[in-house]
Amino acid sequence: MTDNEKAGRKRKITHGIMLVVLIILFFCFIFPFLMVIINVFKTRADITTSPLSLVGEHGFSLANFPNAMKSMNFWPVFGNSVLVTTVSTVLAIALSSMTAFVIVRNNWKATALLFSLMIASMVIPFQVLMVPLVSLYGGILGMLNHRATLIFMHVGFSLSMATFMFHGAIKTNVPLDLEEAANIDGCSRWQTYWKVVFPLLKPTIATVAIIDAMGHWNDYLLPSLVLGRKELYTIPIATQVFYGTYSTDIGLVMAALLLAMLPILLLYLFLQRYIVAGVTAGAVKS
Repeated sequence: MTDNEKAGRKRKITHGIMLVVLIILFFCFIFPFLMVIINVFKTRADITTSPLSLVGEHGFSLANFPNAMKSMNFWPVFGNSVLVTTVSTVLAIALSSMTAFVIVRNNWKATALLFSLMIASMVIPFQVLMVPLVSLYGGILGMLNHRATLIFMHVGFSLSMATFMFHGAIKTNVPLDLEEAANIDGCSRWQTYWKVVFPLLKPTIATVAIIDAMGHWNDYLLPSLVLGRKELYTIPIATQVFYGTYSTDIGLVMAALLLAMLPILLLYLFLQRYIVAGVTAGAVKS
């Protein structure tokens, strides 16, 4: 056997081992999701006695979905989540992209300092800030139990990361010549941004939209601190109704989680082709 054949055989073996390891890791990762899909169509007794079986002794059941929707008051809660997530994500994209544009196109010390502070703020854990936030907005300003307060906080916490991604995308993928040409044609700074720069940021916009929407939609800690009234609950808080002191109806929990998962999953499937391009566009070339 020649050296080339030995090297080729070694590469095949290595590739095969890596493939097996990746398949095992994939199944380990996807297993909890498969368990939810399998057990959501079972009765509570079947989930307890035979969680790994495809069909329980009582057969296929859809009862968990209407029961879960009724218990958690699904449609008002779903509307709250959609409103908070949509407004927070749109505002975060608009504000962060404009902030990044100003920072990139203006070589001011103030913009450099602002960008440095925004990057530094990304390493601060939320747990450090949550007590001062609740004390300030609740005890002093009395602004808790409002959707607007939650949206404001979501936008504030997501602004730094989004600005960082848009900064890299504008710096590397938006030629200054296009802006100069638009300026010669009579466009104002505002028109140049929205008609020339912003349309070129679609991959980064999609990436930021996915990251922020998933974070806002699935967030439990911040809404639980801000929203105290049941009519304002978002889906992650509303699912707590299924967790009792002495028992938990796991079938209703799985149904509620699956219903909560579907909208954000559809959004991801719709925008996933932009994810890699968006992340790459945010990489600053040295």
